[in-house]
Amino acid sequence: MSRIGKEPVPIPSGVDVTLSTDTITVKGPRGTLTQALHDGVDVAVQDDQVVVTRPDDERRSRELHGLYRTLVANMITGVTDGFTKSLEIVGVGYRAAMQGQGLRLQLGFSHDVNVPAIDGITFETPSQTQITITGASKQQVGQIAANIRSLRPPEPYKGKGIKYADEHILRKAGKAAG
Repeated sequence: MSRIGKEPVPIPSGVDVTLSTDTITVKGPRGTLTQALHDGVDVAVQDDQVVVTRPDDERRSRELHGLYRTLVANMITGVTDGFTKSLEIVGVGYRAAMQGQGLRLQLGFSHDVNVPAIDGITFETPSQTQITITGASKQQVGQIAANIRSLRPPEPYKGKGIKYADEHILRKAGKAAG
């Protein structure tokens, strides 16, 4: 039995979980999230808890058991507390600024890079070198943070670029003067 999958997911007050034949919908104070369900898992709501079970002991069903339990738990956490990713910009002249609901990034290119606003995601710039991405969907917040980081990933010599706030960049030694 999956150690993760067998744990029920508690439903806090103010959160509504709706099941249909092949989807689960979670509504809460921060929004609504929907996830398609695979045939290899069975999801049920019992006594203010979501219980994920598997119909058989096939390898694929065992793989999906813990996955869908974690997805449901992340949906419930997302609509109650939300998820946040923080990015830092390192480099002379590199900066970020809000442009309406989106972002305008100056990353050393000949042009500014604009990141448009996305439904359910909010951007904040506490300073010119920090970006905070907040939203209800853990997958969407992480993907947008990865997309922004990929615009100018940190380089290993001076560390210039966009990095996660908790990321440590391994630095390389430069050329040895001869």
